Amino acid sequence: MEPETQDRIIQMAWEDRTPFEAIESQFGLKEKDVIAFMRKHMKRKSFEMWRKRMKGRTTKHLKLRDTEMSKFKCTLQRSITHNKISKR
Repeated sequence: MEPETQDRIIQMAWEDRTPFEAIESQFGLKEKDVIAFMRKHMKRKSFEMWRKRMKGRTTKHLKLRDTEMSKFKCTLQRSITHNKISKR
């Protein structure tokens, strides 16, 4: 997998409003695959912080999110060109 693709997956996984289903539709990675991917490509503490943050977050699952929230990304969110998240 190319570094740009890896960076995009990590970026999408960190975004609050991007559901795991969006990652699956773009990259073919189910939630458990994203978790394994993040574990492999991030430092331990960064991974633990991400897991703690994502656990129970309703916006990361389409079935649990509010019906008014239809977009994957907020229109006010700035575009990130490089991954600023700590990786291995």
